[in-house]
Amino acid sequence: MARLASHRASARAENLKRRAHELIPGGCHTYAKGDDQYPTAAPSFIARGEGCHVWDVDGNEYLEYGMGLRAVTLGHAYPPVVRAAARQMTLGTNYTRPAAIEVECAEKLLGALQSCEQVKFAKDGSTVITAATKLARAHTGRDIVAYCADHPFFSYNDWFMGSWKMAAGIPDPYRSLTTTFRYNDIGSLREVFARYPGQIACVLLEPEREEPPRDGFLTAAREIAHQHGALFILDEMITGFRWHLGGAQAVYGVQADLAGFGKALGNGFAVSALVGRRDVMDLGGWSHDRDRVFLLSTTHGAETHALAAAIATIEVYAQEPVIATLDRQGQRLRRGCDEAAAELGLSAHFQVVGRPCNLVYVTRDAERNPSQAFRTLFMQEMVKQGVLAPSFVVSYSHSDADIDRTVDAVRRALIVYRRGLEDGIQTVLEGRPVRPVDRRAADGRREVIP
Repeated sequence: MARLASHRASARAENLKRRAHELIPGGCHTYAKGDDQYPTAAPSFIARGEGCHVWDVDGNEYLEYGMGLRAVTLGHAYPPVVRAAARQMTLGTNYTRPAAIEVECAEKLLGALQSCEQVKFAKDGSTVITAATKLARAHTGRDIVAYCADHPFFSYNDWFMGSWKMAAGIPDPYRSLTTTFRYNDIGSLREVFARYPGQIACVLLEPEREEPPRDGFLTAAREIAHQHGALFILDEMITGFRWHLGGAQAVYGVQADLAGFGKALGNGFAVSALVGRRDVMDLGGWSHDRDRVFLLSTTHGAETHALAAAIATIEVYAQEPVIATLDRQGQRLRRGCDEAAAELGLSAHFQVVGRPCNLVYVTRDAERNPSQAFRTLFMQEMVKQGVLAPSFVVSYSHSDADIDRTVDAVRRALIVYRRGLEDGIQTVLEGRPVRPVDRRAADGRREVIP
């Protein structure tokens, strides 16, 4: 793949961008994919993908990281998954009564997760996490959700967005129905229960992001929740399938009462899942005498081709060394990036952090403060090398050659980065810096906000 020394968007691409902003708020349907999240040199529209490579509408090829906001773990257009979905589509995708594949997919997923007893399928993470909080409130008869403040995004629904600074259009009363604690700070969780005795319905968090759980934090958080009569809910949208076929729960030996899975579940096809304890999940059924929870009754939640994709994805994970490959390639990439930064004296300014299968990078300015401007510069220079890298999230399709080529591109990009530190970023940055979606103070890492 040749270096894109001076990529300029074609008239077609520029017209697409103009029309997109005329027709679509923000120019796209996912905030994290917006123009304000990328340097001006980045491709505006992707036409197709194969494995870990994508082509823009002008025919330029890029080695890609991020992989559909972490949803594509196997690779774009991964043949076994595409074949399974295509076969199912020829039979129809949505019927008046349930399809047999709904039972097949439920058995396949619950068999992989093992600790879960029931499942409801949907299309995205926000929907199933919201359903989890609704179940928790119904099960406990309480209103308040305690969620981890160090994890950026749980749902676009009002119950969560009301506590954000991006709360336009959401009534103020929602703010009183959530409270927060800090990750790896079990004392902060205890304090929350002391502050709201008998009022907290559930404890909600991701099992891990860049920082792993310390000192049995997940187990302790679950125990505290149960001691106070609350449910323990894990958002495994990212960790699910990347950490382990059984999710991070299998890695850390902790069992959630309810958990949300998605993203990697269908290798990019729209499917998510709420899984959990039978006694809680069944509140959405009718084999009990309590008030029934209106739980995930969606027209497209069990589209048959998406479930076929999920089954095929699970089978690939079960039969091939996907998890081990993600870990190995992530380690290879981090090692190469660390060495490049050290060679150029930039170890204090550019760091790669997180679990090997889910790496992100941190960019810092001359004063070593997190910097969106230097993040933009780094992405800009990577694009010029033909690498689209909003993060360093690897897939099963990233080969050793792909990783080595990326490390070479990082080294070249950091040479320009150092020049920006020495001479001022304005001497090397083309266009405006990226901005965080919620416009809060940025920390040099882009929050992954759909």
